[in-house]
Amino acid sequence: MENQPTTPPDNNLVWAILCTVLCCLPLGIVAIIKSSNVNTLWAQGNYEAAQKAADDAKKYSIWGAAIALIGIVLYVLIIVIFGVGGAFLEL
Repeated sequence: MENQPTTPPDNNLVWAILCTVLCCLPLGIVAIIKSSNVNTLWAQGNYEAAQKAADDAKKYSIWGAAIALIGIVLYVLIIVIFGVGGAFLEL
């Protein structure tokens, strides 16, 4: 009998929900689906798949947050560039 882990991995559901609500809806939904599979896979005894699902949920949440952050930075830069550029055009 092989050495079985005693506790399931963190399913990262909180991060997946926050990513869905605050950051990037498509990646957040994928993260929620992956995180909801963790406990089911663990209960079935598929420990490697449960760990992979947990890792995938975390990865998609991070990607969603990064995309949202990049989008916000680009939005602010565009507003500043066009706002300042528009002010110079009026002179």
